[in-house]
Parts: sequence; C-alpha cells; structure tokens
Amino acid sequence: MANYHHVRINDTIKHLAMQYMSRESNRTSLVTVTSVDLYDHDSRATIMITVLPEDKEKIALEFAKRHRAELREFIKENARLRVIPFLDFEIDHGEKNRQRIDEITIKDPNAKRYSNGSEEENKIDPLA
Repeated sequence: MANYHHVRINDTIKHLAMQYMSRESNRTSLVTVTSVDLYDHDSRATIMITVLPEDKEKIALEFAKRHRAELREFIKENARLRVIPFLDFEIDHGEKNRQRIDEITIKDPNAKRYSNGSEEENKIDPLA
C-alpha cells in the first residue's frame, strides 16, 4: 500500500498537470490527465493522458512532451515537494481499452447479466 507522502506527490502532480495542460493547450483537442505513475523513489513520473478526438493523439502527445520542462517549472512554483520528479507523458491505453469494452457491452443486447441480490447492481457476467 502506498504511503501518504507517495499519494500526496501523485495527486499534486496530477492536479497541476491538469491545470497546466488546460491553460497551455490550444483547445483543438481535449487532453485529460488520467493518472500519474511514480518511479525510482519518486524521482521520475509518467503522466498518463487521453485525447479526444483520437486522431489528435500524436499531436497532443508531442505537445505534452515538448512542454515537460515548463510543466516541471510550473510544479516547482506551485507545489511544496522535496523532489520534483522528471516527467514523461504516455497515452493511457488502459483507459482506451476500458472505454472500448464499455462500448461493446452496451451494444450487445444478449450480454448475460448477474446480480448480487440488489436491483441496482447490474453487471456483465465475464464468464458468460
């Protein structure tokens, strides 16, 4: 389980990255920061993003990578962290896969569903 310090760094970087991307982007696409992964004793961070429309992913990722140094300075100015990690960006393929699974399950009217007794709980049965 992650300790409080690790969680605080993660949340701070995610929040500030969202602010920075919102402020600096040209608004031709929607860039969402989905998560931050910290490595090497919190000295490196990978910021996971999703981009809509999907055909703008490459451009948005290049923009984010070009602005890594500026984002790091923005974090230095706006956060009280002992160590400001070196940053990198990646497209969050896990989130894209989750969205695709949701699309498939919504379109399939024959998907078997199961319930744990509660009427509001209605999930897809993965073994069906």
